Order: sequence, then C-alpha cells, then structure tokens
Amino acid sequence: MGRKGFTLVEIMIVVAIIALLAAIAIPNLLRARLGANETASIGALKTISTAMENWRSRHNSDYAGATLATLGSATPPYIDQVLGSAATSTKNGYQFTITLDGAVGGRVIGYNCTGSPVAYQQTGERCFIVDETGVIWGVDLGGVGPATDANKIAANVLE
Repeated sequence: MGRKGFTLVEIMIVVAIIALLAAIAIPNLLRARLGANETASIGALKTISTAMENWRSRHNSDYAGATLATLGSATPPYIDQVLGSAATSTKNGYQFTITLDGAVGGRVIGYNCTGSPVAYQQTGERCFIVDETGVIWGVDLGGVGPATDANKIAANVLE
C-alpha cells in the first residue's frame, strides 16, 4: 500500500509560487492604499471648504472663530466628528489644519486648510491645500515635508 501525501519538493514549489505572487501583489496593494488616502484627503478638503463657506455665510461674511474643532462641535456640526475633533485633526493618514488670515475691517476674509500625510510614503506622497477660493492645490512632497504655503504649490492645481 502506497503512502499518500506531498513530497518536500512539491511543498517547496507551492511555497515558491505563493512567494512570487506575494512579491508581485503587495507593492501594488500598498500603492493603491496611498492613492486611496490621497483621494480621501482631497474629499476631506472639499468638505472643509464647504463648511468654511457655510460658516462665513452664517457669521456675516467672517471666518473668525472657524477652526476644525468649532466646525465639528457646532449644532448641527458643519463637518464630521473625526475631522472636527481638535484644532488639528487626522483622518485616513492625513493631518488637517486651518489657518485664518486676511483681516480687513475687523473681519477675517481668508483661510488656508492644509492636508499633509502623517508619514511620507506610508500614508501619502502629496500635500494638499484649499483656501477661500475653493481651489484645491497639491504638490508631491518628494520627501521634503509638508508645503503649507499656497505660493509653494500654486503650479499644481487639482481642481
């Protein structure tokens, strides 16, 4: 009566095939995750931009007092609780901050909201910014860290 089972050579061939497939698939999955994080960051900035315009319209054309925390804690909230949890919020591997600027006649007439990857090449490779114009700008960081000035990334309009 013959023995049933697999030989060591057969098992090694199967393991080698699985390792080859994993070596091909894993980098593609990681790249897809980066792309998904960046797309989610752009979506979050669109949400924040809309919330900022709603805030301005409800507060006499003034952005004063608008922070991620106040947008998230208003009743009803302008943004979701993840984005509106603190002055600086993290969602989908990106960190978001709002900076108010452009005071005229006692009113704040401008803002910048930046979305920067928490870990370069692990959660994202590009930094995004939106201002009161509603245009989302982006730049490939190239490992140098977040670009928070709209002038630094003006050549990379996304929308």
